[in-house]
Amino acid sequence: MKNYDIKDSSLAQEGKLRIDWAGKEMPVVTLIKERFGREKPLAGVRVSACLHVTTETANLALALKEGGAEVVLCASNPLSTQDDVAAALVDYGIPVNAIKGEDNETYYRHIITALEHKPQITMDDGADLVSTLHKDYTELAADVIGGTEETTTGVIRLRNMSRAGKLIYPIIAVNDAQTKHFFDNRYGTGQSTIDGITRATNILWAGRKVVVCGYGWCGKGIARRAQGLGAQVIVIEVQPIPALEAAMDSYQVMPLIKACEIGEVFITTTGDMNVIDKIHMLEMKDGAILANSGHFNVEINIPALEGLAKSKKRIRPFVDEYTLGDGRRIYLLGEGRLINLAAAEGHPASVMDMSFANQTLCVEYITRMKGKLEPAVYPVPEEIDQEVGKLKLASMNITIDSLTEEQKNYLASWELGT
Repeated sequence: MKNYDIKDSSLAQEGKLRIDWAGKEMPVVTLIKERFGREKPLAGVRVSACLHVTTETANLALALKEGGAEVVLCASNPLSTQDDVAAALVDYGIPVNAIKGEDNETYYRHIITALEHKPQITMDDGADLVSTLHKDYTELAADVIGGTEETTTGVIRLRNMSRAGKLIYPIIAVNDAQTKHFFDNRYGTGQSTIDGITRATNILWAGRKVVVCGYGWCGKGIARRAQGLGAQVIVIEVQPIPALEAAMDSYQVMPLIKACEIGEVFITTTGDMNVIDKIHMLEMKDGAILANSGHFNVEINIPALEGLAKSKKRIRPFVDEYTLGDGRRIYLLGEGRLINLAAAEGHPASVMDMSFANQTLCVEYITRMKGKLEPAVYPVPEEIDQEVGKLKLASMNITIDSLTEEQKNYLASWELGT
């Protein structure tokens, strides 16, 4: 019986070639996959994953399968699926329910299909799978050992669930691993966001006034990449310390309403809603470009933009032109969804190598810790984070020093002073 829903099975060969290409840039996941093939630590474990269906995710799924897991995959965003990759994974024996551009109804139907797998481990990117289970399929929780969450947005949701006493099984916040957010969020999101906007618009960045909303690790990466291409970067923040850091990193810092008077490209990366709101759109210059790099399409108030517009037309793939009542034009990219995957290919494989190495090792850890973890959001175990860092350094032929016994003793003492 057909247990998948994809766009076109004939795309499988193209997908396999691209999966192999990405795999060459993922040496850490490859090493883990080889060990998993020998040891089979996930034998018979049912894994339901709600992730971006990309070449990098495919290498993650294949590593889990090699470890003995029974994996099913659905999309974590309606616009992020690479249809050739979905076809290739089905050909490799991994059921995938994901089609690029699927509507909201199809998106949640695919999530439900993943839950019908009766998972023992969930893997999420934004917490839609977990929240759907908690709201409508709580009877499945008895079989669930634990889960992992990949994103800042998802971790925020899960911590809120935990504080409210609603979380019913343990989840590891993979997003918060040092080898994830320092690299994936900063370098991956930074590069791929600029890539997505460039592919969608073909703008010249040099001299462009770029407004970055949010100066977390993703915002830092985007600001630095835009500046490197010659843009004049303005940072918007609501927290004093990140705002101060942005100022000391050489960026202008100001309220968004003021930045709207001069900004040309606006990029949201906050994890919050209506960051760019009606009052801001009313102040924007003709030709302003709006892009979102947060997980959900709520950071730009799209209904408000629709309400202000007297007309709307698609002028390029992933570029919608809204003409306001006074004739000004505002351009929304990728329907307000995360632009790096809507209009481009997402993060480079070499940075996802660390994120997905954390995912694979955390799934192994959860399996090993069955019944020993209470329902809560847990950090990635330090030994896993450090191991991923060591493996990545080794794959780059980089060696580092180690402390002498004398140095270790000094750091562990308190007697020695001035």
